[in-house]
Amino acid sequence: MTPRPRGSTEASLFSTASAAQPLAARLRPRSLDEYVGQSHILAPGKSLRQAIENGSVGSVIFWGPPGSGKTTLGRLIAAATNRVFVPFSAVNEGVPRIRQIITEARERLDAGGARTILFIDEIHRLNKAQQDSLLPAVEEGTVTLIGATTENPSFEINGALLSRSRVFVLQPLAHADLRELLLRALRDGERGIAARRVTVDDEALDVIATEADGDARRALTVLEAAADYVGDGGHVTTAVAREAMQLRFARHDKAGEEHFNLLSAYHKSLRGSDPQGALYWMARMVEGGEDPMTIFRRAIAMAAEDVGLADPEALKLAVAARDAYHMLGAPEGYLPLAQMTIYLATAPKSNSAKAALHAALDAARESPAAAVPLHIRNAPTALMSELGYHRGYQYAHDSAEGYIPQEYLPEELRGAQFYTPGPFGFEKEISKRLAWWQSLRERAESRQADSPPADRADGESE
Repeated sequence: MTPRPRGSTEASLFSTASAAQPLAARLRPRSLDEYVGQSHILAPGKSLRQAIENGSVGSVIFWGPPGSGKTTLGRLIAAATNRVFVPFSAVNEGVPRIRQIITEARERLDAGGARTILFIDEIHRLNKAQQDSLLPAVEEGTVTLIGATTENPSFEINGALLSRSRVFVLQPLAHADLRELLLRALRDGERGIAARRVTVDDEALDVIATEADGDARRALTVLEAAADYVGDGGHVTTAVAREAMQLRFARHDKAGEEHFNLLSAYHKSLRGSDPQGALYWMARMVEGGEDPMTIFRRAIAMAAEDVGLADPEALKLAVAARDAYHMLGAPEGYLPLAQMTIYLATAPKSNSAKAALHAALDAARESPAAAVPLHIRNAPTALMSELGYHRGYQYAHDSAEGYIPQEYLPEELRGAQFYTPGPFGFEKEISKRLAWWQSLRERAESRQADSPPADRADGESE
């Protein structure tokens, strides 16, 4: 007898579910019509749906959060296109198993058998060598690769492999989708829990659908736990649902893309002067286990970049809040973190210092050899004095105003303006000072223009 290939065809993919399986496994959709969610890629007329119906699905990467249906969709594609489904765990298996799968797939093709879908769960966990080992088989069509990942493929998957695959982004399931799944489980007598005659309050269903955070597996697991809690014929209330839910963890991965997404959301909320949003994203990171020093570093950078001189106290407060956290630790240290967040979000905003920095850097790159004007050079030796170093320099404190107009830029940059104050906060005061100094400069230039050359003092700056 010819041994069955390792993997599954349509006949075995969706056999009658065992009662010993978890509810989420028993309720796996058996067709695309049963699949809930992801209408942006699976609705009639969408490209992936058409490819599945035409049997022309090539190698793809499914990128989405846990419980969004990546594995189920891979199985449905195999069933709909009459291919052998071979699962591979990037966590537990290695290159030898990949080679074995590819060899079996090639032998199956040579014997006129079905094509193979190699489904790799957690594909981002494969190292570069493991990913490279897939390339020839994918290029030759020996296997169709379906990779599932919760991480951004741009960062985690080799460019060569990524270029040979289409990436589809799966979204967390909507509240309505999760309610539909929960009701299906309650009504299904074959694979669901209808036989247990459990009733569930609408409010309890809403609690489960909301707090599952778009994760179908989590929603169904909680429903099953609640049914076990009340027993056959029992009634699930909101309190029971929350008891079954236990601790709801914030979705946050300190090493993955979500880490940067949350930091970006926090920074942009601060910049956008929204203390409510900034506090929420701060709390999400804290609840997700983020190192508070990471949050403080981003806030300190924001204070310099986006508040700047509109409120010079902002940078000092951000640094002080970081130091206070070092002294207090958690949870007391979260108070200065929150105080800093509110202050930065509600402070007047200006990026004039950042703009001035970049303008000055551009000028320095364009004029890297501009000579320092002689009058603002030091003259510690007699020779340097003879050469004109420091000659004509005027000491600002000799003036009653504490300001004497003179040139500080090199000849080729005279008149350049790198810093322009913004209209808010402390920069309004800076604008007044700059305007006053400009008026002093104009008066000095006017007096100098009216004075005959012979009357000018010896050594006066030209």
